[in-house]
Amino acid sequence: MANLQIQLKRSLIGRPKNQIQTAKALGLTKTYKTVVKPDNEAVRGMINTISHLVEVKEA
Repeated sequence: MANLQIQLKRSLIGRPKNQIQTAKALGLTKTYKTVVKPDNEAVRGMINTISHLVEVKEA
């Protein structure tokens, strides 16, 4: 199974509560922090919610 490397590129300050909670659920707490998550439907949905804040690469 493939993994996704997700990096928070933009700040969460002033964002709607659901976007902040989604980023924290992915483990993205600070700007430019990178996490590796499995490529599945749940993670893809979370990425879609905050797609304008993150950069995604296949790991």
